[in-house]
Amino acid sequence: MSNKNANTALWIGIALSIGILIGSSFDYKENGLGFLSSNQQENKIKRLIDYIQYDYVDDVDTDSLLDVSITNLLTNLDPHSVYIPKKDLQGIQENMEGHFKGIGIQFRLIRDSVTVLRVIKDGPSEKAGLKAGDRILIANRDTLYGKLLNSNQVMAELKGTKADEVHLRIYRKQADSILEFNFNRDEVNLTSVPVYYMVNKDMGYIKIERFARNTYTEFKEALTALLSNGMKTLVLDLRGNSGGFLEVANKIADEFLAQGALIVFTKNKAAKITKSFASAKGNFEKGKLYVLIDEESASASEIVAGALQDNDRAIIVGRRSFGKGLVQQEMGLGDGSAVRLTTARYYTPTGRSIQKPYDHHGSLDYYRDKFHRIESGELLHKDSIPINDSLKYTTPKGKVVYGGGGIIPDLFVAIDTTLYYPSYHLIDINSFVFDYIDENRTKFSAMPWATFKNDFDSTAMLQAYLKESSIKVSLAKRTLLKTYLKALAARELFGETAFYQMYEPYDNMIQKVLEQEQKSLD
Repeated sequence: MSNKNANTALWIGIALSIGILIGSSFDYKENGLGFLSSNQQENKIKRLIDYIQYDYVDDVDTDSLLDVSITNLLTNLDPHSVYIPKKDLQGIQENMEGHFKGIGIQFRLIRDSVTVLRVIKDGPSEKAGLKAGDRILIANRDTLYGKLLNSNQVMAELKGTKADEVHLRIYRKQADSILEFNFNRDEVNLTSVPVYYMVNKDMGYIKIERFARNTYTEFKEALTALLSNGMKTLVLDLRGNSGGFLEVANKIADEFLAQGALIVFTKNKAAKITKSFASAKGNFEKGKLYVLIDEESASASEIVAGALQDNDRAIIVGRRSFGKGLVQQEMGLGDGSAVRLTTARYYTPTGRSIQKPYDHHGSLDYYRDKFHRIESGELLHKDSIPINDSLKYTTPKGKVVYGGGGIIPDLFVAIDTTLYYPSYHLIDINSFVFDYIDENRTKFSAMPWATFKNDFDSTAMLQAYLKESSIKVSLAKRTLLKTYLKALAARELFGETAFYQMYEPYDNMIQKVLEQEQKSLD
């Protein structure tokens, strides 16, 4: 047998054997059937691994072999059942729990230097005095510059336990000086509701980036603050939100729905149905509500949008959402790694499954769906959205909604190609803006927000960007791109809220909401 065939047979054997083991470990107690006992399966796997480790002709890293085999096995189930290696699990869990222990910065590797993009509010680095643009040269006697490190290696140096002290030597370009910092690592919060503000005297805006453990608390704080400012209409922005915890999505939807309203229901392999209902009185059950979604709004985002659409509680604005209607449960494998296994499907209150079709034998095409939407014209024209008439449902007030692949908005808003294509096909516009600010940080650091907002002219930024990216933009679109660059600069200098406030007049979805509100008054 050739080496190629032998290796193929080895991989298949490993994958099949692991499949038996994983299948047994996820079996429920009530299912007492099986052609092999648990001990027989475990012994079979252990014996195969021993054969490979001690008798196979070449040296084999059996841990890596198992990781790849498990990954390949899960790929053949569905696109959302995934293996999480031990090295990745902590970071993923921290992101979803909403906090970690570290120094509290966002960084980027620029050429040979670890550069601080921004310091996290109320984190240890902000308290110690680090600033955006600082280059970290040394961390605890380990040199970080000139080594071409990757992001994981840098994080390993900067993260640690809460009580650990960290010593940093940094270069501050703005002052052309080397500075020393000594402070303790601490708990750092990862904000999932980064922006909320009043659009006008009656309309509030809340942006939710993901549904993490701390999201509901942050959302309630934002909602309470806006209500205290007289909010009567809310714009809930779920664009780009890829999801998170189902129970957190339920709690947020509950704030808008009357007690007893169905939010979502799930159905597992045994056809067991679990329903989630709105409970106690929510804080915004009567006010007018708009929900913004796009092609990257998925999972928990779709649960919220679907619940509010099916209960005739909100107007959904934007483009068809991603289309993920599968529920995962994280299960540890005993060695610090885990799998997220699909254990149920979820359905909106009218009974819709919004899971888009997928091939059980590969997920590449599944995740290229965004490009298919570009090619089909769906992101530009409402009439190009695929609709399955056999999956038609009706809300209590008679609105027709469809299942079979994402939430279809009530008010369609096309992408703006001026901003969309440069961000996906040309230079990274965010990196360009950071570099531009970094080169002119002394000038910008003395500029207050009001002066920047009203007086700063971003024409020079636009010209530099067009030159560097070689992109052709019509005169009509240059004003839009110029404002977008200024908004990105505002984010670097003054934070997330400044970006949204600066770009709001050119945000087509918010303008669609304002247009709809005006129609309701006419």
